Amino acid sequence: MGRYRKIHIQQSLLNLAGTTIRDPRGGKRKGAGRPPKNGRRKTPHRRRPAFRASQPVHVSIKFLDSVVKTVDGFRKMDLYRALRKALVTTGRREDMRIVHMSIQDSHLHLIIEADGKTALSRGIQGFKISAAKWINRAIWERGGSVGTLRKGTVFAERYFNEVITSPRQARNALSYVLNNWRRHRLDRGEGTYKLIDKFSSALKFDGWKDFDRQQWSIPRDYEPLVVWEARTWLLREGWRRHGLISVYERPGHGLNAATKRRLAKQGRTG
Repeated sequence: MGRYRKIHIQQSLLNLAGTTIRDPRGGKRKGAGRPPKNGRRKTPHRRRPAFRASQPVHVSIKFLDSVVKTVDGFRKMDLYRALRKALVTTGRREDMRIVHMSIQDSHLHLIIEADGKTALSRGIQGFKISAAKWINRAIWERGGSVGTLRKGTVFAERYFNEVITSPRQARNALSYVLNNWRRHRLDRGEGTYKLIDKFSSALKFDGWKDFDRQQWSIPRDYEPLVVWEARTWLLREGWRRHGLISVYERPGHGLNAATKRRLAKQGRTG
């Protein structure tokens, strides 16, 4: 005679108090789910606008707040040199070219030419990876090259971009990026006499109305940012239809209400 098989009866799951049956459907519960990585809030994804290779793009990239606090702002020469090395690496690409860049304490502004939306996305990703490597090394060297070399990203998850479609928009973007330090009042006090921002590609720009390179005493150990010469008509000639750019222009003054609403909606950093 064979053995009887024991019949198992599934028990109902009770709540934590053990008084009522827990909802069998499961669902979201308080405290459940994966916490945000590194305490970062995920930025909502928006569809990137398509553009032609003849249209440059103004890109803004934020640094992680935690990294900004660690380095006390990115307008430091060791971090400048780290970002310059990343530009050298990214400069090998032909499908995505960084024409101008300015470094602010919490973010970067770039003017980029790219063959299309995919080339732009991949190029920026490559730049961020290279920049993170060199910035992490610079932070490590600040500590006397002791301890574990920092790893991980230094940038926020998403970047913001605006396609440049007209000569006037191109001029405004150039002034906004190259004179962005004046927007943040970083041109005041010590170093004001230098006229242009040394933490940008302003020295490589040939469209200044009132700046002569011979007037600016370049430090011997200063190396300009490595950027591409413009290829698009808008960045080479088109923007000049609206006049050369003064080194004293302060971007962001006189913005109309529609532009302010658009920048606020995009969450753009100034």
